[in-house]
Amino acid sequence: MRLNEAMHHLPLVLLLVAAPVNAAEVNPQTWHRVVGLLEYLEGDYANALSTGDVAELEEQRGLADEVLKQLAAAGAPAQGYLPRARALADAITAGKPAVEVTPGCGALARAIIEEQRVVRVPPAVPSLALGSARYEANCSSCHGRDGAANTPVAKTLSPPPASFLDAARMDGLTPYKVFNTSTFGIPGTAMAGFAALPEDVRWAQAFHVFTLRQPPCTRAPPSVGLFELATSTDRQLAAKYGEGEVACLRRVLPRRAADSLSIAQAGLDDALALYVQGDVDGARQAVVDAYLDGLEPVEPKLRARDGALVNDLEQAFTRTRLAAQSGQHFEAEARATQALLTQAQQGSTRSGFWSVFVAALLILLREGFEAVVVVGALLAVLKKVGATQQARVVHAGWVSALVVGAAAFIFGQAFFAGANREWLESIVALGAVGLLLYAALWLNARANISKYMGELRGKMTEVLGGGGVAGLFVIAFTSAGRESLETALFLQGLAVDSRSGVAWGAAAGLVALLGLVVMVRTVGFRLPMKALFSASTVVMVATAVMLLGKGLHGLQELGVLPLAPIPFVRVDVLGVFPDAWSLFPQLVLACAPFAWKLARLTRRPDPTAR
Repeated sequence: MRLNEAMHHLPLVLLLVAAPVNAAEVNPQTWHRVVGLLEYLEGDYANALSTGDVAELEEQRGLADEVLKQLAAAGAPAQGYLPRARALADAITAGKPAVEVTPGCGALARAIIEEQRVVRVPPAVPSLALGSARYEANCSSCHGRDGAANTPVAKTLSPPPASFLDAARMDGLTPYKVFNTSTFGIPGTAMAGFAALPEDVRWAQAFHVFTLRQPPCTRAPPSVGLFELATSTDRQLAAKYGEGEVACLRRVLPRRAADSLSIAQAGLDDALALYVQGDVDGARQAVVDAYLDGLEPVEPKLRARDGALVNDLEQAFTRTRLAAQSGQHFEAEARATQALLTQAQQGSTRSGFWSVFVAALLILLREGFEAVVVVGALLAVLKKVGATQQARVVHAGWVSALVVGAAAFIFGQAFFAGANREWLESIVALGAVGLLLYAALWLNARANISKYMGELRGKMTEVLGGGGVAGLFVIAFTSAGRESLETALFLQGLAVDSRSGVAWGAAAGLVALLGLVVMVRTVGFRLPMKALFSASTVVMVATAVMLLGKGLHGLQELGVLPLAPIPFVRVDVLGVFPDAWSLFPQLVLACAPFAWKLARLTRRPDPTAR
């Protein structure tokens, strides 16, 4: 019986013993080694095949066998890659054409990188000075001080060391590939691994190698993220940024916090590093920080120059955050966002007087229109009910908002930027929603009580009831406050290019707004009472719906609310964004007045009933 029980439980015992082995994580160095070998095959197999050199072809077979050994030793997590690796090894052994081999090597390497989250970026910006010194000490005897591999030692080696001046060779290399090679070496060659060297030294040497064939740099390079530099060949950089930019891209590495857009680039590098380490929440927060600390401070200036590009950037940051949350295509989205940031940096040229003038004028009109309509409606209603003295309260409200905006323009660059600005705008927008709804309900109620309206014409103190004066002031202030703050920040960004253009453009915009105020007041005074109150209610509810969308979207940009995109149009100026967290509350708010009206109609007694 005891033997039978033992045999009965044996499978369970074996499973428990084997579980820790199968569950063991693969050493990250294994993935680096496999990826490095595959990328080496991807870049060198075609050349070895074309030369027909027996030693070179044998080296390729040895590398393919090493890939199989590494994957087999990695255990269960690597089993899914073995069939593809065996097929590649068989093709290389048979001497199949490069077109049948190299794409498979690259595809397998990329699959491992994405699925195993292989870190391919240095933890800090490498020191080229350190790389030069350590290259001289560790590599120059074989590869030469100039990288030409024309040394006495090199002439004795077979196969010979790589020449870092050979364009064909360098077109297949990235700093990450060189880093991997210096770490693990190349089996079957004289290239030994230097895994004992500190990681920062190996990265520094790898980046230094790419400076050897480049001429001196005489200007600042385009701002490119460290991740892109580490994983791109010279040919890829030349195709994207121009052949003349490659020397500076390789010789002048990016600095942290050089400017706002560089901060955004560096923040996305940090996000990529965190993501591949498995810290998804950290990666998501790093994307939020990159947006708030890098893009948000210069958004006014960029939007004045190219609003479409800013919209593309905002949507790209949103997609990157979603990719971090879902765990799909994060690297692709982050790199696409970095490409847009680079486009913004390359297009950051100074604008002339007239372009700034027109931009400032349009900004005043665009941002001021919403406030003018709401404030004008309030003033028109007060005129109709004979409470003209209360108009001073409304004027005090919007004038105070302009004063705050002027203070933000003069002093607010350090205080109302990045996250602070987004917080302030979101809170003001959401606060204004409640006040506008209160005003709309008050107007609607008064529009349906003609007797009370008659009394209000004679009794100014009963117009708003207790606390009405303060309510009027706050409504007027918040209606103009958000737009005033946004206008100040936009003009502040434009002033970098032309302060006189901003001054004259803003003055022209103010004149146009005053004309709009006069028109709104004149039309409002001539409207019938019921039509005026109905129109004012619609305006205020519509404005509340718009501000609700903008406020909730601002909280999403701050990372306070999650993202839940849905198929829908995006209209930034109306506060409409294709996301459930903002769109559904807006829909509820927009439908609420109709539901309230319907409920009142259904409760109204039938006058014919007895």
